[in-house]
Amino acid sequence: MKKNKKQMKANYNRREFLKLAGAGASTFILGSFLNCQTTPPKKLPNIIIILTDDQGYADISSYNAKGIQTPNLNRMAEEGIRFTDFYVASSVCSPSRAALLTGCYPQRVGIPDVLAPPGPPWTEGRTNIGLNNSETTIAEMLKPLGYTTACFGKWHLGHLPEFLPTRHGFDEYFGLPYSNDMIPEDYPPLPLMEGEKIIQYNPDQSQLTTWYTERAIKFIEKNKDHPFFLYVPHSMPHIPIAVSDKFKGKSGQGLYGDVIMEIDWSVGEILKKMAQLKLEDNTLVIFFSDNGPWLEYGNHAGSALPLREGKMTTFEGGQRVPCIMRWSGKIPAGSVCCEMATSMDILPTISAITGAALPAVKIDGKDARSLWGGKPDAKTLYEAVYFYYGNELQGIRSGKWKLYLPHTYQTPVIIGKDGERGKMEEVKLPLSLYDLEQDISEKNNVAEQYPEIVERLTQMAKAFDTDLKQNLRPVGRVENY
Repeated sequence: MKKNKKQMKANYNRREFLKLAGAGASTFILGSFLNCQTTPPKKLPNIIIILTDDQGYADISSYNAKGIQTPNLNRMAEEGIRFTDFYVASSVCSPSRAALLTGCYPQRVGIPDVLAPPGPPWTEGRTNIGLNNSETTIAEMLKPLGYTTACFGKWHLGHLPEFLPTRHGFDEYFGLPYSNDMIPEDYPPLPLMEGEKIIQYNPDQSQLTTWYTERAIKFIEKNKDHPFFLYVPHSMPHIPIAVSDKFKGKSGQGLYGDVIMEIDWSVGEILKKMAQLKLEDNTLVIFFSDNGPWLEYGNHAGSALPLREGKMTTFEGGQRVPCIMRWSGKIPAGSVCCEMATSMDILPTISAITGAALPAVKIDGKDARSLWGGKPDAKTLYEAVYFYYGNELQGIRSGKWKLYLPHTYQTPVIIGKDGERGKMEEVKLPLSLYDLEQDISEKNNVAEQYPEIVERLTQMAKAFDTDLKQNLRPVGRVENY
């Protein structure tokens, strides 16, 4: 444990919602998810978050995947809620995970870029840092209520002991401390960890999804009689992709399809175990991807279509991701939310659901119970969502409008195949405005037609960026590493 810690669719009246949330955001009656009532919970719910790595918007059947079959995720959507406009706070790994676990824009908590072990020149300055111990994660927020917590999978918020999951509120940890492509020859041997101990170097990556799933099932069985928080951040389908023999060649969609098929199986195993133990009515399950697909890798990457671009960009394909939630008896089956929601909402909404105290510092996410609960007239809680790459603010979405400030980005010009990387080219983007209701693929720049909207969003972006950069918190750092 840490030391020195401070312990569907929408037309909803936002003013009424904020009034309710302000009156009692830390309390919630489990039987009234839709109504956002403020009676203390009768029984603390279990929370399961399943996160995939680089899975595209179009890599799930219920999001119109081409050829890829995901029956368990489809069933989860049929029994819960599917989000069409769900955003992560970054289009790369570490910042996206920092935002999920802290409820903040990753720049605010000092993690705007990918972290790494010692390796190529780009890793300089990123090897001795991690999520600061002064930050409060979802796991730490829930611990005072008696939750048992576990993380099985890819961490990527600092590989040194000071930054591992066990120092951030997780009772158990098994997995890789960073991305599965950070392997020799460019990096040290890839470690598989149990707790804070390395138990194997360069593990068989075809077994990772199975291992994480087996750990998750055992954890659920062991903790079925008291509240738990289970975080399963899969290493797949980040390259190099790999799949166990039981799914190899089974999808009919190549190795990438096999990998997605195995992830879907993993989700199914967790849902099946919940049903066997009769925990479905008291368990919220959340599934989403950390960012869009790594398009440069061609048939070893996913698809974000009809969205533009993918990972490492602030276009829709980089940060709009598939998200499905299920909570039997609380979330109406077959719900669809077409309002903006973000991964930063997960911490404050779990706080509201469980009665856990929010962190004492500023967070950026919102209590999104009205959206999660499938409330028919619920409306987004955001006047605007901001899109950063590193420390550069590149875009803002407000309502149907998305404005990009002038910036450069990389796009694939040669597509790789069978694990070989393609080639990227730098492109300069001018000031650009898109109407996402009419132009989800961001093809028609209408900035010249709507100068007043460009001006309004530009001023909002500048004001937010200035405020954020005046209120940054330090990254965790180990000196003399």
